[in-house]
Amino acid sequence: MTTGKIVVLGSLNMDLSIRVPRLPRPGETVAGTEMVRGTGGKGANQALAARRLGAQVALVGVVGADQFGAELRDDLAASGVDVSGVAVASEVATGVALIVVDPDGENMITISPGANATLTAPDLRAQLDGAHALLLQLEVPVDACRVAADAARSAGVPVVLNAAPLPDHPSDDLAELIRGSDVLVVNETEATGLAGGAASANDAARILRDLGVPEVVVTLGEHGAIAADRTGVTHVPAFSVDAVDAVGAGDAFCAEFALARTAGGADLATATRRACAAGGLAASRPGAAASLPHRDEVDRLFGAPTYDSAEVTIHAT
Repeated sequence: MTTGKIVVLGSLNMDLSIRVPRLPRPGETVAGTEMVRGTGGKGANQALAARRLGAQVALVGVVGADQFGAELRDDLAASGVDVSGVAVASEVATGVALIVVDPDGENMITISPGANATLTAPDLRAQLDGAHALLLQLEVPVDACRVAADAARSAGVPVVLNAAPLPDHPSDDLAELIRGSDVLVVNETEATGLAGGAASANDAARILRDLGVPEVVVTLGEHGAIAADRTGVTHVPAFSVDAVDAVGAGDAFCAEFALARTAGGADLATATRRACAAGGLAASRPGAAASLPHRDEVDRLFGAPTYDSAEVTIHAT
């Protein structure tokens, strides 16, 4: 079992989810199932995912002084996540995500950031002690991520940045945060957007790597992922699963990647392949937090005899 300590700085949302027979068009109302409430936000999801994968996890973020905030802190603490770094803001509400999911697993998500938007410059010294990685996302202010990344670098802790959701207008501050990260994880749309509209995910990965990020991972959903470093660009295939809900799959991917690459000492391609297993398992189940896999499940899928190492293709720089 891979163990280690992961510090996650990010958002905490209460997810309000409804399954629908099809996604609504603009202006249309579609009847769905009963609403399901659960822990969400990319920060909370990645923290919970890392915990289920065997890591010691400390989460840093902000919730409101309301019922949703109390439930989120209690649920995460009960799962073994250290929430001592989750502040409570009395003047704003806890973040909320409204999610609709169709039978094929496609989803539409609207977020009210609430307290997440108030995260400023948390003191991470206590959380970073003994940490193997700092895992960041962009559902909290970029400035807070930059402060956290600076603290991690000063402590010798690798920074893994999941640059999602990507802002409509990426700033110089975001560019600085990306260049200062050890690993950048983005999906294909985010990668091509950051790379100035590159023609392909491969090209985008190369461009982002050449901007100064040591390692770039571009997720491709059912087509796996692309991993780029100074040695070249590697395509890693996905595992075959019956996808029912993509919510949470990216968070499971990021948590397993960070754990395998840092605490586990896996090489870039192997860490990406393990992350594909975690993401695939999450996509095969409904919900966000409820879909996140455990360590033994990832180990079994990763070690399945159907995996052929020849499927991992490496392209020259």
